[in-house]
Amino acid sequence: MSFPYSTEKQVALTAVRRACALTSSVFNKLVRNETLTKDDKSPVTVGDYSAQAVVNTVLSRAFPADPIVGEEDANELRQKSGEALKHRIVELANEALTADLGIGEMAEWGLGPGQERTPEELMDAIDHGSDPGGPLGRRWTLDPIDGTKGFLRGEQYAVCLALMVDGEVVLGVIGCPNLPVNNAEPDGQKGCIFVAVKGQGAEQTALSGANPTPLTIPAVTPGTLNFLESVEAAHSDLEFNNRVSELLNITRAPKRMDSQAKYCCLARGDGSVYLRMPTRAGYKEKIWDHAPGFVLVRECGGIITDSRGQPLDFGLGRTLGENYGVIAAGKDVHADVLAAVQKAQAEEKEKSKA
Repeated sequence: MSFPYSTEKQVALTAVRRACALTSSVFNKLVRNETLTKDDKSPVTVGDYSAQAVVNTVLSRAFPADPIVGEEDANELRQKSGEALKHRIVELANEALTADLGIGEMAEWGLGPGQERTPEELMDAIDHGSDPGGPLGRRWTLDPIDGTKGFLRGEQYAVCLALMVDGEVVLGVIGCPNLPVNNAEPDGQKGCIFVAVKGQGAEQTALSGANPTPLTIPAVTPGTLNFLESVEAAHSDLEFNNRVSELLNITRAPKRMDSQAKYCCLARGDGSVYLRMPTRAGYKEKIWDHAPGFVLVRECGGIITDSRGQPLDFGLGRTLGENYGVIAAGKDVHADVLAAVQKAQAEEKEKSKA
C-alpha cells in the first residue's frame, strides 16, 4: 500500500540528508580549519548557496513542475566578481551530488557517481528558488542553513524543507547535523533528521535514514514546563517570555538554541513550549523558518498557533504576514500558554497607556 506523498517524503529526506553532509563539510573545511582566504565569502554564504543548489537539483529532477520558495538567488555568482565563490560552490555541490547512493536514494534524482552538474546548471538550480509563494498549487520552501550563528559556533543549525499544497503544509523535513540523537546523552552520537507527513505522524531518523523512531510530544505537568528559545535576543522577545514564565509558574530554565532544531526538541520532549514573540514592528516571519516545524508539531500531537490562537497561514506568499508571534506546545498545555501570553500582552498594553 502506497501512502500519499511517499515519494515526496523520500526525495525530501534524500535532499536534506545530502545538504546536511555538505554543510558539515563546509564547517569542517572552512570554519574549524579556518582555511578561508581574503577572496572567500563567509562559510555561511558558501554553505547556503551550495546546499540550495543540491536540494533544488534533487527536487527539480524528481518534480520538475514544482516551484520552490528559497532564500538565495545566483545573481552575485553570475558576476565576474563572484567567480571564486561560484567555483567553490560548484565543487562542493558536485561533491554532495555524486556521493554513493544511500538508503532509499535513486539515480534518476540526479544522484550518484558521474552525476556532476555544470556551473550553469547549478546556478539555474539556485535560481529555481525564486517562487513568490501563494495560496494555490504545490510548492516547496527551503532554508538551506537555518541558524547561521549556531552553524558558525558549531552548535545547532538545521536544513529545513517543506512541501505545501494549496497553502497547507503537508510534508516537513528538518536535518540537524549537530543535535544529539538522544537528549539524555549530550556528548553521544550527533546528527538526526525529523520528518512529518500530514495524517501519517512524525519520526526521527539517523542522518543516514536508518533507525526511524516515531515521535509524540510527551505530556507535561506544570512543574516540568520549560521554554525552548532562540539564543539571539534579536529573534524573540526574551523579556516577554520571562513574564509568561512567571504567569505559568515555570521554574525550569529555558533551553536556548538556534534554528528550527527547537521544533525538533519540542517534538521529542526535550523542551515543553516554543515561544517566539515579535521584537520589532514591521518584521514578518518567513515561511521557510516555520513550515517544516509547523507540520512536525501537529503530527506529533501538538498545537501551533499565533498569539491570537489562530493557525499560521502559509498561503500568503513568502512570509506569514503580520507578525502575531508563534506558540507551539503539546495539546495539554497550549491553552494555558496562550492564556498567559494574552495576559502578558494585556499588561504591556496597560503599561504603554500609563
